[in-house]
Amino acid sequence: MTSTVLELHSLARSFGGIKAVQDVSFTLRKGEIVGLIGPNGSGKTTLVNCITGVHKPTAGKVVFYGEDVTKQKPHQAAQRGLCRTFQIVQPFPEMTVRENVAAGALFAQKINSLSKALDKADEYVNFVGIHEMADIPAASLTLANRKKLELAKSLAMDPKVLMLDEVNAGLNSGEIIGALNLIKKISQKGISIIIIEHLMKVIMTLSERIIVLHNGELIAEGLPTEIINNPQVIKAYLGEKFAKRLMEEKND
Repeated sequence: MTSTVLELHSLARSFGGIKAVQDVSFTLRKGEIVGLIGPNGSGKTTLVNCITGVHKPTAGKVVFYGEDVTKQKPHQAAQRGLCRTFQIVQPFPEMTVRENVAAGALFAQKINSLSKALDKADEYVNFVGIHEMADIPAASLTLANRKKLELAKSLAMDPKVLMLDEVNAGLNSGEIIGALNLIKKISQKGISIIIIEHLMKVIMTLSERIIVLHNGELIAEGLPTEIINNPQVIKAYLGEKFAKRLMEEKND
């Protein structure tokens, strides 16, 4: 039986009178890729912020490998292996690609040796395919390669769960295919992935399961084909014409 890595129990987060996340519960298994979708403002990023300690939940629990981590700080989440990327990629611009990745290793794994951190950086710079750029400043990278750098930094933090926030935003079709292959390779290492994404073709291709938020509430959870045919999801997010086209493409 596949082990449960992460559990959310009735998680909620309010900002004043605004309920950004309401009563969200789900589990994540080892090596699983779960898509997290919903309209803008549906609570996706807020949910990830609650999991990673950026926001303290108003109610509910975050359980990681059986431990209640609801009150953790962001650095504690990263050190435990609850890691994330950001939609807007902001590397240390004057540092080299290799140094950026080494910084991730030093931060999360408490490695006190720079040489060991640099060795770890070399491993993941090679893994994501930017080893030829290892010694150039991060500011010189294209957007697609900055996204790869962000993944390498996250991998150097030794994640157990990796949360990807719009990792394909701004990429062309060829770059997206490369990103999908890379995400699959990460999953094959046994790392669980939650991916926030608006490109439904990406979600349908990658996800073993999809979770849908609307107005902060979890309105659907299931296999990609179940989500496409869910009337509530079609009404709140996909629209009938788009849902029909997705189903036709999946059946081709």
